[in-house]
Amino acid sequence: MKNLYKLLLAFLVGVAIYSCSKQDTDFKNFLGDKEITYPGIVSNVRSRAGNLRTALVWNPSPDPTVSRYVIYWNNRADSLVVTSNNHNPADTIRAIVPNLNEYIYSFTIFSYDGKGNRSVPLSVNNVKVYGPVYQSGLQNRAFNAANPYVVNPDGSLKLNFLQQDTSVITVGTTIRYTNRSGVIEERIIPRDSLSITIPNYKGNTQIQYRTGYLPEKSALDIFNVSKFDNFATIADGLSVCSKSLFKEVRLTGDAGTYSSETTISKLWDGSNGPQGYPNIFHSDGDHRLPHTITFDMGKVYTGLSQVEQTGRDCCNNPDQYEIWGIADITNAATTLNPNDAGWPAEAQAKGWKLLKDVRRTDDGRAALKIALDSNLPPVRYIRVRIKHVTTGDSYYSNMSEMTFFNDVFK
Repeated sequence: MKNLYKLLLAFLVGVAIYSCSKQDTDFKNFLGDKEITYPGIVSNVRSRAGNLRTALVWNPSPDPTVSRYVIYWNNRADSLVVTSNNHNPADTIRAIVPNLNEYIYSFTIFSYDGKGNRSVPLSVNNVKVYGPVYQSGLQNRAFNAANPYVVNPDGSLKLNFLQQDTSVITVGTTIRYTNRSGVIEERIIPRDSLSITIPNYKGNTQIQYRTGYLPEKSALDIFNVSKFDNFATIADGLSVCSKSLFKEVRLTGDAGTYSSETTISKLWDGSNGPQGYPNIFHSDGDHRLPHTITFDMGKVYTGLSQVEQTGRDCCNNPDQYEIWGIADITNAATTLNPNDAGWPAEAQAKGWKLLKDVRRTDDGRAALKIALDSNLPPVRYIRVRIKHVTTGDSYYSNMSEMTFFNDVFK
């Protein structure tokens, strides 16, 4: 019995060994005598939403045999090959998948070695791609309609915006404007700022703005609102020239004053409305019309734009006069009498610029704001050549106030 048992056991072991050997042989035959090889897969795959595209980002496989990665989508009808010899899992590989529709995609990534073996598939699902539908719903950031802008004394312009909605992700708002050289410029106000200052805005030109958005925090592309909106109209950049800087100047041929109480400085004493004697400028009786008066505004103005002139409360108000200007009076004094017909030509030869030839059709009393000529040079010194007064007097001229305005945007 013992011998029979041993023989039976030996037979069973032999059968088992033969069977196993037969299975291995069959397996190899099925694979063509080759073993299955699976290259290493990538890790930490994430996506970045784009404009009709997306970026797939991952850490490469540490498998040194991997030579490329293949990305499939649309049920593997479309693919993208990414070659790589980077096997450092601490590094990052980024693949841009272009020409997509605005849709939610699923992608499959395979690793391939140089022999064509590929890894097990790695799926990346719920990848959002944005496009014109998303963009059409975007709106530009609102400016502060109650206080849209501030004109600063230095000629800069501050634009005010409202606080951003925290439920959306903006990357800033582009401000488009024309500078004083006539060139279009763009500046960006960050999402967390409520204002932006433009240093060189050209007056009477339109300012526009457009906001950029990210559909997701890590998005690949910025989506701008489809069009620029117009900012509030900038009414003007006029500021009153500081009268505290004004000083009297007496050039050859200038008229004197009737008394020490009626000096030229009465023209910038801040009085409102037609004034009576002696709170007026009153010329002497020694200089026949046309005669001139001169004063210094205390600084050079590059955008002198308007003047407001107020007459006396009764008489001898100028109704025809010229306003001349110059930046520097060195060697600018004229030799001809202001009532000489050749005086304007000599004044121009000395560097004076005619700012405005004024003709009033009223009695000359009320404050009248007058626009000066355009494209004027820098001006500091003013010379008023009074040619005629409402009473027809040949010697006397009276005025209450003259206020000059500078356009800080010029």
